[in-house]
Amino acid sequence: MSLKSLALIENWPVPSASAGVVRADGADGTVLGTHGPAGRRFPLASVTKPLAAYAALVAYEEGAIELDEPAGPPGSTVRHLLAHTSGLAFDEHRVTAPPGERRLYSNAGFEQLGDHLAKATEIPFAEYLRQAVLEPLGMTGTSLEGSPAKDGVSTVEDLLRFAAEVQAPRLLDPRTVAAAMTVQYPGTKGVLPGYGHRNPNDWGLGFEIRDSKSPHWTGTSSSPRTFGHFGQSGTFLWVDPEAGLAGVALTDRAFGPWAIEAWPVFTDAVLAEARG
Repeated sequence: MSLKSLALIENWPVPSASAGVVRADGADGTVLGTHGPAGRRFPLASVTKPLAAYAALVAYEEGAIELDEPAGPPGSTVRHLLAHTSGLAFDEHRVTAPPGERRLYSNAGFEQLGDHLAKATEIPFAEYLRQAVLEPLGMTGTSLEGSPAKDGVSTVEDLLRFAAEVQAPRLLDPRTVAAAMTVQYPGTKGVLPGYGHRNPNDWGLGFEIRDSKSPHWTGTSSSPRTFGHFGQSGTFLWVDPEAGLAGVALTDRAFGPWAIEAWPVFTDAVLAEARG
């Protein structure tokens, strides 16, 4: 089976795009198809964050860190940093709210998370990510070339491997992954970048949770349990547990109105075709 709906990316107003879908049915999943240059490396922007979060969860299971240990600004923990509730500003290392009070989406928070893990493990974060996640999953086309918030580079082929892992975990206990896709600090409001204020603005541990958000970058038919991330470089990765599918798209055009219009149509078409 190869999903014809993936060819919708040909209609996107972008210089280059690649997309793929993987079904949750075993350790490596079943790739239902790719379209475009699946081996081409694209800048991920914030789709870097789920990879960084997964590395943090490996460190947690290895006993290098605890989710509720202090990290980031005073009163904040590793959990706060992963869930964007540390109170740190978006791109500045300054505190704008008490921990746990608001969902303040923060690149700075993930950078402090990376620093915290590097100190705890005595391994530079990019190297820890490689050893803990990328190498075991065979993600040879992926690297972190700067900030753990936004400087990952990867391919559709590699991100489908990661999406298969998230759906059928081998590197982590399934209970840890279930926690990552469970709302942390329920009822917390905040701004979803590109879409404005949301109340609540639900988030797990490094993954955004769709719930009832509308409009949204996933599909109108995506289940409320859908989780994932999109990036300002025109990239996304979503996992829909109810559909048993994960989708990835990478482009070389910055996120904007074109993506707000095109991405939900694409995802709805993929889900409809996969469901038959």
